[in-house]
Amino acid sequence: MKFISSYVLTAGLVLASASSAQTTAAPRSAAQTLTIKHDEGTTQVPRDPKRIVVLDEESLGWIYALGLGDRVVGIGGPRIQPGDLTANGTVKPEVLKTGFLARGPLNSPKFVGSWTAPNLETLLALKPDLILRLTWGGNQNYANLSKIAPTLGYREDAAGFWTKGLRDVARLFGRQERAEQVIKQLSDQRRESARKLLKAGVFKTYPKVLVLSPFSGGTNYVYTGIRLIDDLRALGFKDAYRPESSSVLGIGQVISDEVLLGLDKKTLVVVFAPSGSEEVARAFMQSAVGQRLKTQSVVYNLEEYSPWTGPLVSMKTTADLTTLLLNKR
Repeated sequence: MKFISSYVLTAGLVLASASSAQTTAAPRSAAQTLTIKHDEGTTQVPRDPKRIVVLDEESLGWIYALGLGDRVVGIGGPRIQPGDLTANGTVKPEVLKTGFLARGPLNSPKFVGSWTAPNLETLLALKPDLILRLTWGGNQNYANLSKIAPTLGYREDAAGFWTKGLRDVARLFGRQERAEQVIKQLSDQRRESARKLLKAGVFKTYPKVLVLSPFSGGTNYVYTGIRLIDDLRALGFKDAYRPESSSVLGIGQVISDEVLLGLDKKTLVVVFAPSGSEEVARAFMQSAVGQRLKTQSVVYNLEEYSPWTGPLVSMKTTADLTTLLLNKR
């Protein structure tokens, strides 16, 4: 209880300091700010922010796509671990050169903690002028974060998700043209990959697809809205299975072994484990269900530190899966 009281006291002091700083700051004119309507509210954000905090790898991907990685002063998320940090809490240089983190320029960003419960004191010390985060129903801390800096939150299950987020962020930096180029590049890539798969007869063999995400402990999820399934639909595959509701963050559902064993041979199963969880995918493939589905399955692993979604992720997964499927034949 002493720890909890200390945390609450510290958080209260941090937010009081943040509120005071915002109160005494000179008001910005309408020409200096933009009004952004996002999934957690409507926020006035200064144009061309110089100090950005991203609370997850998804929003980092949007910043990378816009060529703004060098403005990131703080980063959160579930994938960076204590061993990835220096003694003063910045991400180690060698880690920044690994996997998805190497996709853009990062200048020793400070780790701000969990994406669900970031360290408010660390955030305040960074003096950000923009905070970006992925969110969902029931997520916490939006009011507290907004007292530190303008905060934009986007739900993964919302229509448009990353395309809306990317366009909103692009407006802040005057990089709308670049955002549209990124979106078009992915669209063109998907179209060309679909042409290759069609020509190779992949859709005759597997007209339907199911994206299966095994987790440690033996629970399996099927993604129904986003997380790879949207890329596969864009290539031309049809859904093999759609539950009546998506209860996991609005994007997926637990799927039983009985349903998996009932899939017909015309269904392609893409085994898609979380980043850094290759052993979980291997364990599933060695299970009785995995062995039954072996001939109609491909295993796809995200690169290290990769988010689930976003323009850069979709570009890579589209290219990788096209190659995997062409070679599978």
